[in-house]
Amino acid sequence: MLSPHEIAALMVLCESEAHRELDPADIGALIERQLVRLEAATQEYRHIRVTNEGRRLLTAIGKCH
Repeated sequence: MLSPHEIAALMVLCESEAHRELDPADIGALIERQLVRLEAATQEYRHIRVTNEGRRLLTAIGKCH
């Protein structure tokens, strides 16, 4: 089960790649549940993408298109 903070983080990531204000623990939980994944990480920037499973979850609750 996702916490409200994790759901909010997933919603933010669905709409934008901006994640600097998100709690790293929430992002870690989403990665662990395979709802998002890290891509092309550098020391200055982590590119985070919502997975198909993450989009399905958000679509099911009406929070992503």
